[in-house]
Amino acid sequence: MEPFETVERDVLVIGAGGAGLRATIAVREAGLSCAVVCKSLLGKAHTVMAEGGAAAALGNMGEPDNWRVHFRDTMLGGAYLNNPRIVELFAKEAIERVLELEQYGAVFDRTPEGLISQRPFGGHTYRRLNHVGDRTGLELIRTLQDKAVSLQPDVFMEFTVTRLLKDADRVVGALAYNRQSGGFVAFRAKAVVVATGGWGRMYKYTSNSWESTGDGAAMALEAGAELLDMEMVQFHPTGMLWPPGVRGLLVTEAVRGEGGVLRNSQGERFMFRPEYTPERYRGKYAETEEEGAGWLTDKANFRRPPELLPRDEVSRAIYKEVRAGRGSEHGGIYLDVSHRGADYIRRSLPSMYEQFHALGDIDITRQPMEIYPTIHYTMGGIRVDPDTCSTTLPGLYAAGECAGGLHGANRLGGNSLTDILVFGRRAGEAAAIYASSAMQGALDEGPVSAEMDLLLRPLSATSGENPFHLAAELQEAMQQGAMIERTEAGLTACLEKVLQLRERVEHVQVEGSRAYNPGWNAARDLRFTLRISEVIVRCALARKESRGAQWRSDYPGFDPEWGRKNLVARLEGDTLHVETRPLPSMSPELQSIMEEAR
Repeated sequence: MEPFETVERDVLVIGAGGAGLRATIAVREAGLSCAVVCKSLLGKAHTVMAEGGAAAALGNMGEPDNWRVHFRDTMLGGAYLNNPRIVELFAKEAIERVLELEQYGAVFDRTPEGLISQRPFGGHTYRRLNHVGDRTGLELIRTLQDKAVSLQPDVFMEFTVTRLLKDADRVVGALAYNRQSGGFVAFRAKAVVVATGGWGRMYKYTSNSWESTGDGAAMALEAGAELLDMEMVQFHPTGMLWPPGVRGLLVTEAVRGEGGVLRNSQGERFMFRPEYTPERYRGKYAETEEEGAGWLTDKANFRRPPELLPRDEVSRAIYKEVRAGRGSEHGGIYLDVSHRGADYIRRSLPSMYEQFHALGDIDITRQPMEIYPTIHYTMGGIRVDPDTCSTTLPGLYAAGECAGGLHGANRLGGNSLTDILVFGRRAGEAAAIYASSAMQGALDEGPVSAEMDLLLRPLSATSGENPFHLAAELQEAMQQGAMIERTEAGLTACLEKVLQLRERVEHVQVEGSRAYNPGWNAARDLRFTLRISEVIVRCALARKESRGAQWRSDYPGFDPEWGRKNLVARLEGDTLHVETRPLPSMSPELQSIMEEAR
């Protein structure tokens, strides 16, 4: 058996993005010891990529916003597939968490009155996104990192966690390897919080960076937890399209919030076409370009333009325009904000200005951007209890993008940053309470040894397949078969390919040592992406309707029966089972909130 180091703490937090750091703060404030493990460097997390703002109904802009409107917008945006109790907690507590962030030292943009400034975003009735230019995620992670570090947790950077460890049914730790040295570490903990973010690297074009391989969800599933609504993968409408080397990089929704317009190759603002505004949003958006232009300066008397419909609707519209032959030079759509003026753009969207100037030699103060939908976010995830973020496994908690239930079938922009604040805190507090009364579990060396053998197998093989080649084949299959438009035939072909690749991954071979070996790292990551890809495709096959991010062109409409069900995936042995569960019921108070808008 390979030697390994053992680290013992009260709570183990896997992931150091916003959710992981907020959980860490809660654990340390409860007086417990805490180990934080991150795959990359501290501060290098997808939280940074959330640029536009954090949604919370502070009502600072003279509009009658409150948590009830935020609740209703989030349920409507999620096409009613959300867990209403989770959304209720979120909408209420988002306000307090943003103000707490301000107390920690976050520097927000301000109104003339000195309040936190808020901007409009798709699907939000009022200006609700509390922002710092288009660098809100960066400011949030900086603030949380400073606060967490001041509480002195033990941080393990550049460690990849590959298996949760159990004592009977209870999760009692995890095995990881050090990416710098290749050495193994077994973390023992009374409670474990998974905050590993989402997964987009199984797709060819994505805004996600290399870390997003679904490790947390895959490990939870393999340990016995359940995954919820995994077919719901968000295609952000505006990813960079050109030049090819940067395709998929995110273009923040703040561009449209600040007045950016979408045009096809004929110069038409196609989002004004009636067929792109679904019934549930009729009457809530501008119907002429003149009305949309008026909204820029008079939000009280004009409706917002349809470019600010929720992301799923805008992505489908862009896809249909390109398919109809009205795409841009390189096969996308034009996003133009140049009419707002150079000074305004550089002040409000500094990161976008620099991103296009540096990577594409494009001056967005004078030229339109070419964009196309990109894989950005995952609404599905580990099934959790709304109040405690506990999973179905004792001792295991999940928060942030890796957890499901909040966003339903589609996430509204800006809700992700407050999601990680609200439920990162709740997960950390609940884990601390559990750990305060629990003993350390027993460490079974059998699973530890089995995981180390699995990890080392590609290095000891004398011949075999290249993990990067298999990853590229997976990305191609998912891009073709499980992208925006889905059909029975396309999904079935994709599933067959995924299952073939799952067999071939057993014969992967890499060369070199364990230290900083990208091939060795990719070999284990590939198992995670294949596992999660199978879940996504099987769930997409099971849900025979179109709802939110799930667009089945062979089942093109909402199905009321499917609107009452979540899909839950679980493992029995190595066999994946997908089944339906009734949606959680809504309290009378929440029902009345939904009725107010009808």
